[in-house]
Amino acid sequence: MKLTIKRVPTVVSNYQEDAGERPRGGCGRNCLGHCCLPVSELPVYAFKANPTKLPLQEDAVPTDFFINLLLGQWEDRMTQGLFRYDVTACETKVIPGNLGFVAQLNEGRHLKKRPTEFRVDRVLQPFDSAKFNFTKVGQEEVLFQFENSGSDDSYFLRSAAVTVADRAPNVVAINVSPIEYGHVLLIPRVLDHLPQRIDQESFLLALHMAAEAASPYFRLGYNSLGAFATINHLHFQKAATQRIPLAEGGIKSGVKVSKLMNYPVRGLVFEKGYTLNDLANVVSSACIWLQDNNVPYNVLISDSGRKIFLFPQCYAEKQALGDVSQELLDTQVNPAVWEISGHIVLKRRDDYEEASEASAWRLLAVVSLSEARFEEVKAYIFDAACLVQSQVEEEIDDAIYAPVPVGPSAVGEGCLVIP
Repeated sequence: MKLTIKRVPTVVSNYQEDAGERPRGGCGRNCLGHCCLPVSELPVYAFKANPTKLPLQEDAVPTDFFINLLLGQWEDRMTQGLFRYDVTACETKVIPGNLGFVAQLNEGRHLKKRPTEFRVDRVLQPFDSAKFNFTKVGQEEVLFQFENSGSDDSYFLRSAAVTVADRAPNVVAINVSPIEYGHVLLIPRVLDHLPQRIDQESFLLALHMAAEAASPYFRLGYNSLGAFATINHLHFQKAATQRIPLAEGGIKSGVKVSKLMNYPVRGLVFEKGYTLNDLANVVSSACIWLQDNNVPYNVLISDSGRKIFLFPQCYAEKQALGDVSQELLDTQVNPAVWEISGHIVLKRRDDYEEASEASAWRLLAVVSLSEARFEEVKAYIFDAACLVQSQVEEEIDDAIYAPVPVGPSAVGEGCLVIP
């Protein structure tokens, strides 16, 4: 494994920025989009083209460069005052119980977070350039480009031209309303105006990021529209599982599939695969079916890209039908990928002080598909991903997923990617 830092001459912009501060949420003279001349240069982190060993070997030796780069840039933006609140000052605790849910008190998030600007009953919606999207963020919010090195080595360029002739850049930017320390956004092909939807290429990019991080504390999350993504622009607990045996013809990719057991939200777990491409192909095919059939869903990528959790959900539908209790609505918590994964962001101190495993379970259970609907959706997902379930008796695996650690060690390493 090799990583080098390359120095290139600074590219002087042919566009002179007007003096004055850019209003947040609008298009400033240094924005990324086509509403003005795009920025001419950004740092670049180039990831390994074929990280065969890193994501697939449990004993692979991690490198700290990517994590240190990301956190260093994130902290730099914090000192510049670019965040809407100080997430490091939020109280956090582990809720007593068997599942080890984590509760965070963030009283300002619901007041300062950007509101949803689109309908919540459709998973696929066309890109709308009139609404907020990531081409309108300023250059100061962007940490670096994230591109394929085309080789077996990673490298970092302190400054490189942003070219759009052949391909729009992938960028990593801060989330100005963070859920945790190091919370950033991975935005594929930012200038191509992609709506919030997963395809094989974008999903593979997310797996590459997890592989480069090579840290057990690094997670990537995805919320579809209708599952509490707030921007229609693509940007990326302990539980027993039951292995779903696959027929001979359905295991050519090496991907293993399980379903969560004794957990409030029904979900599938995809693991391993012979290559990142194999895993990306299987999971993105499942996501594409969900999108095309208007089933909201959340995705969590963990274990350096080795393990992916997929949660079809129906909370927005239940809200619209009036099937969510007023008690849960009053919490103002919209269960998205982090809540479903066990990191529950609470808006009111009373809810935080009284948080219990039972209250967390009640909140999350309303998100889940019924058992019958889940099995129906699972069958469609398997068909879309060319997986065939065999009739061999299924096995119960031990607990496979622990919550993000809380405390100083997590503060030093925890990085989240979420819309």
